Amino acid sequence: MSTDLKLPNNPKIVVIGGGTGLSVMLRGLKNKPLDITAIVTVGDDGGSSGILRAELGMLPPGDIRNVLTSMADVEPLLALMLQYRFPEGTGLAGHSLGNLILAAMKDITGDFVTGIREMSRVFAVRGNVLPVSSQLITLKAEMEDGSIVEGESKIPQSGRRIDRLFIEPANVKPLPEAIQAIREADAILCGPGSLYTSILPNLLVKGIAEELVKSNAVKMFICNVMTQPGETDDYSVSDHLEAIHKHVGHQLFDYVIVNDGEIPPQVQSKYAEKGSKAVHLDLEEVTRRGYQVIADTLVLFRTYLRHDAEKLSDHIYQIVDNWMSRKR
Repeated sequence: MSTDLKLPNNPKIVVIGGGTGLSVMLRGLKNKPLDITAIVTVGDDGGSSGILRAELGMLPPGDIRNVLTSMADVEPLLALMLQYRFPEGTGLAGHSLGNLILAAMKDITGDFVTGIREMSRVFAVRGNVLPVSSQLITLKAEMEDGSIVEGESKIPQSGRRIDRLFIEPANVKPLPEAIQAIREADAILCGPGSLYTSILPNLLVKGIAEELVKSNAVKMFICNVMTQPGETDDYSVSDHLEAIHKHVGHQLFDYVIVNDGEIPPQVQSKYAEKGSKAVHLDLEEVTRRGYQVIADTLVLFRTYLRHDAEKLSDHIYQIVDNWMSRKR
């Protein structure tokens, strides 16, 4: 159903995360009759985002740009323009045009959050996009050998297994609008996305996990299809959930949505070359811990494996609709 049919009483859904997986899911979810707010991580320190962060002292725009593009109601050519990355040019090589536009909007409007809001209006974004905080955040990971690795871009490259993630400053304040969105939500989603560098950084911002615990919304975790080298090597579905529980001290979710569709051997081989494999669904263990599991064939393969945005959003919408029906 098109969001042209959105009404003021549509369910309010908050999506928390970052990275490519979140953007793919939102392309499907934006077409449902939902009032969507995306709360996006701001811990990125690599590539174009890292350069703009270091040189301009601004929040890294990359994940925000991806989410804005996925939720924008624009012609395909305009979406490609936002994602265009300059291949060469002194000072330009490696930068995406969307990142530079966000940097300009920050200066024009006076602050990054207002810049996002105005860019959302210009590009007819179907929903609200918010950084989890207006403060710069640095990610740090304590590895199982006790060493500390600093920086979102360096953590997966350390070659060691992560024991604990933490953020600096530890007392970083959440964006008030993000807290308000969680308090008003009928449904809250975390993922898909990098567990330690896209999902957990949001939950470690003071007040975010606490609000999730207090919320009466239906809460869902969308598990990644493949493990991520340097982050979730050999992780099962329950390992993902256990890592979140360990960091926030609570079991946050009612539902876990996972892929149980077969991945072609040639695709598995391609990913295995990079140290990645399908996340194992240990259904009995996940169910034993009290989660309701929605398992389906949720993958598409083109150049890379991606969630089937339409099927995934159908499952999410069905859960939300059932939850709202029980509340009425």
